[in-house]
Amino acid sequence: MRANLSPLSLSVVFLLTISGTSVAVHANDKAATCAACHGVDGNSINPEWPNLAGQHSSYIVQQLRLFKDGVRENASMAPMVANLSDEDMQSLGEHFAGLAPKIGAIKAEDIEPGEALYRGGNADSGLPACMACHGPNGAGNAAAKYPALRGQHTRYTTLQLQAYRDDVRQGDEKGIMGTIAKKMTDAEIESVAKYIHALY
Repeated sequence: MRANLSPLSLSVVFLLTISGTSVAVHANDKAATCAACHGVDGNSINPEWPNLAGQHSSYIVQQLRLFKDGVRENASMAPMVANLSDEDMQSLGEHFAGLAPKIGAIKAEDIEPGEALYRGGNADSGLPACMACHGPNGAGNAAAKYPALRGQHTRYTTLQLQAYRDDVRQGDEKGIMGTIAKKMTDAEIESVAKYIHALY
């Protein structure tokens, strides 16, 4: 059975459709700008720039706000976020959250040391297991804004852990990552970063 719509109803449907299309196009335009560094599919080709594919929307929004507010300082990101509205950030978060992360490779000899740290931490130094917050497969915890880590570039993860350890990266509300990273040696950071790159 076909519903008979009045001219007014048809107009409302048309306007809603156009409005929805406009929002989608707007989001795609913003995402296209991000793609220059983070990849069309959300997987960056530069190992120093993060993959965003499959990242939680809430975490992406949180980080964009930190960049916009100047809490996280980055010369490349600052101009990119300057004119983003809350709606823009939400649209971008949802866009990248819907993309599939690419999982990297790891040498056989690098699996055991990285896995030991990720899953068990280091009792001697008081280093907790990464999976306690980021999950056994690196999927993170959206509600707690703990990011997904699986497939992240080794180089990017290494740089971020070093930045947390050296108090260069700010914005961790409870200071959890700074406290954790300070317990890590350079070798441990590199080992766990390699493991995360291939985690799924």
